[in-house]
Amino acid sequence: MTERDIYLLGRSAREEERLRKQVQELAEEARWLLDRLQIHPGARAIELGCGPQGVLELLSERVGPSGTVVGLDRNEGFVASARKHVAERQLLNVEVVQGDARATNLPRASFDVVFCRLLLVNVPQPEQVVEEMVSLLRPGGVLASHEADYLPHRCDPPSPAWDRLFEVFQAYSRAKGVDLFVGRRMHRMLRDAGLVELGVNPVIHVYPHGHHRRSIFLDFVQNTRDALVREGFATDEELNELTRDLKRHLDDPDTLVVSHLFFQVWGRKPGRREGDHGSSGPSNQWPGESGESSR
Repeated sequence: MTERDIYLLGRSAREEERLRKQVQELAEEARWLLDRLQIHPGARAIELGCGPQGVLELLSERVGPSGTVVGLDRNEGFVASARKHVAERQLLNVEVVQGDARATNLPRASFDVVFCRLLLVNVPQPEQVVEEMVSLLRPGGVLASHEADYLPHRCDPPSPAWDRLFEVFQAYSRAKGVDLFVGRRMHRMLRDAGLVELGVNPVIHVYPHGHHRRSIFLDFVQNTRDALVREGFATDEELNELTRDLKRHLDDPDTLVVSHLFFQVWGRKPGRREGDHGSSGPSNQWPGESGESSR
């Protein structure tokens, strides 16, 4: 497997099921972010790294019957699942294609809206993906990203098992060239890529006892377990003991679990799209770069 093929959490059936659940868990946040873009009917939109579902349905609603949506993912299985979802939901304005988010081979400056969610925190060289996203935008088009930063993702009381597993997981991520803290850099990457009128919204949660995402870090470890052992980051016996201890800790209702810090970042490509006379598209009244509060 080459560096270009790496998706940190793997492409297993377990990961596909996690991504499907994530669609519902993050739906409200996705709607909020897409609403900031003021997508107009007839727009052409793309989601990079759409996985088995992504936000294709939400984009479809916003561009309307006269618009089009493209979902792109590198994994053949995820593409097949996304196509099945599109067919079942009768999303007639959505097409799903297989491709690399770093080099989509799609026409330059051909989209009004470009979106990705929790992609850059799972792949190496995220700047290349950002460069591709911006190149796909028409002048005046808008780009939005929802990315994670692992900094606050902790539990209290502290857990030695959590700390050791994160040490292992972070070492594995570094070896793959993946930045677990990329979220905080998103505003800078978009600015460096030439976007203007940037907006930033931080999102953080507490996961109470019984919440599905309470065990999300443990899920990540389980998804990468075979690779962690195979590549020498931990032994099978150590992982058995650590995951057992952490599960017991997370099952305690008195344990506080804090989510990742998510950064929702959006901006506009300078210029005016051909045929745009100001009657549609993003408003010039965008929230300030750090003026949004966490929700």
